[in-house]
Amino acid sequence: MSGAASALYLLDVKGRILICRDFRGDISSLEAERFFTNLIRKQEYSMSQGPVIHEKGVTYMFVQHNNLYLMAASRQNCNAASLLLFLHRLVQVFKYYFEELQEESLRDNFVVVYELLDEMMDFGYPQYTEAVILSEFIKTNAYKMEVVQRPPMAVTNAVSWRSEGIKYNRNEVFLDVIESVNILVNSNGQLIRSDVIGALKMRACLSGMPECKLGLNDRLVLEAQGETTRGKAIDIEDIKFHQCVRLARFENDRTISFIPPDGPFDLMTYRLSTQVKPLIWIEAQVERYSSSRVEIMIKARSQFKDRSYANNVEINVPVTPDATNPKIRTSMGSATYRPENDSIVWKIRSFPGNKEYLLRAEFTLPSVSSEDTVPERKVPVRVKFEIPYFTISGIQVRYLKVIEKSGYQAMPWVRYITAAGEYDIRLF
Repeated sequence: MSGAASALYLLDVKGRILICRDFRGDISSLEAERFFTNLIRKQEYSMSQGPVIHEKGVTYMFVQHNNLYLMAASRQNCNAASLLLFLHRLVQVFKYYFEELQEESLRDNFVVVYELLDEMMDFGYPQYTEAVILSEFIKTNAYKMEVVQRPPMAVTNAVSWRSEGIKYNRNEVFLDVIESVNILVNSNGQLIRSDVIGALKMRACLSGMPECKLGLNDRLVLEAQGETTRGKAIDIEDIKFHQCVRLARFENDRTISFIPPDGPFDLMTYRLSTQVKPLIWIEAQVERYSSSRVEIMIKARSQFKDRSYANNVEINVPVTPDATNPKIRTSMGSATYRPENDSIVWKIRSFPGNKEYLLRAEFTLPSVSSEDTVPERKVPVRVKFEIPYFTISGIQVRYLKVIEKSGYQAMPWVRYITAAGEYDIRLF
């Protein structure tokens, strides 16, 4: 077993590479991106995440310090403990040189960082890790960060995601409830996959240090309060909150209580793995005449209530690659043949509920040699749309309260939008 690392990466909290030192040439930057993707996924499913991740033949060893990730990657059967110890020593050396190890201190000291890495690791093997010894032959001046001593958080009641002294002339909070519908329908009209991905996107323009409370039509909340739940409550699943939400309070009584960051942020995301009725249904008929002409009829039907409208509907219909001389007619909207994509794009600006529209297209097929020729490509019809003032899950904001010690009145604005995500309907 060897303790050699293939590469060393210093990343910010969003997984972006700040500094990289490649020792063996068998690890690319894509591996660093894959590391961060796997780290986030594992953290979502587990509260505790170990410092070693193995994925597709690469072992990632990492430590987190302030707003940085220090990560060593290796394709060998390496000594993970040795490399983790090296990463911790690396943190101590950086602190010796820069006073405080943060993203800002790395950006201010790129030259010194690379000099230190060259001396501390050779061909992936740890070398000198004592700051006193390194300082004897690395004399480059480093910019030291000023460490500001702050009072304990319990005393100041400070929160890391919001600054003190924020002031607005008009106090408002905007909340968008956005749901993305993903469906896959096979050629027999059967629903193979369906789910709903939801997000509560908030933009807070609030002065001071406001306390916000949000109430949803969560079935557990309404039942606990003794209210009837018939027809208006939903079961919210797979919830993930922004760090500002008090999780203990939510787990205790399902109350969403928080001090919001200033500006836009995702307050909450959720997923509903449930049987979803397709909001826009597509039927297709393809008829071939002789050996050189084909007709396509597409029927689009909205399957939501009359009072709702789907805006900016775009239906992408695949066409055989050798089609020419298009003749297209629609009962609503406009359609364009796009030979570079081998498709017809049918656009309907406003699609009311419980309506049905038709598209007819005729093409010549100069390369078709027989009537029973089957198209090789099996690209599905893809649909895009947005339905305002509507959510497919039925989620509703019952109240949004803003309380601040100065006593100002804040205006809450709530908007609902349902949009198509991966919305595919197979024709063949």
